[in-house]
Amino acid sequence: MIIAIAGPIGVGKSTVARGLAARLGYRYISGGEVFRDIARARGISVTDVNKLAEQDSTLDRELDARQRELASAGDCVVESRLAGWMVDADLKIWLRAAVDVRAARVARREGQPLESARAELLERERSEWARYKRLYNIDTNDLSPYHVIIDTSYWNAEAIADTLAGLVRSMLSEHRAQVTAKKPLSER
Repeated sequence: MIIAIAGPIGVGKSTVARGLAARLGYRYISGGEVFRDIARARGISVTDVNKLAEQDSTLDRELDARQRELASAGDCVVESRLAGWMVDADLKIWLRAAVDVRAARVARREGQPLESARAELLERERSEWARYKRLYNIDTNDLSPYHVIIDTSYWNAEAIADTLAGLVRSMLSEHRAQVTAKKPLSER
């Protein structure tokens, strides 16, 4: 089963996706980590990589193609801002939280003052959402590709990963039951 987890910056995608992958014994694929690796390799900030990507769409297209390729091997949790649009997933999950909640998380994670984390978060999102619209004609306010939408302000990552693992196990059980029901009695 392929699971896509998407959402804006600081919503907890990586934490929830890693936890879910561990609970299911699936591979974890992180789009954000690939982007951060690009920034580290170039010795620049993620915001600066975003600015480069505004001029060079190959950065985004390479990341998206790599995620699709990795996911095609099956049994994985793919996490990125566009995972629900870019990956042919069996289950697509959108995580959301208020900007102030997300900024506080980013500030803690990056060791930044809250206001600079908030300003950087808003600038990165402005850049990314505009690129996604231009490159793929994706409106990130359209959540219709997603099966599940969770506000991470209300629950911690452990509770969310536990709940999602239960949903996945239920889906797998239902799928097995449907496959078995379609088999002739002599093959059951």
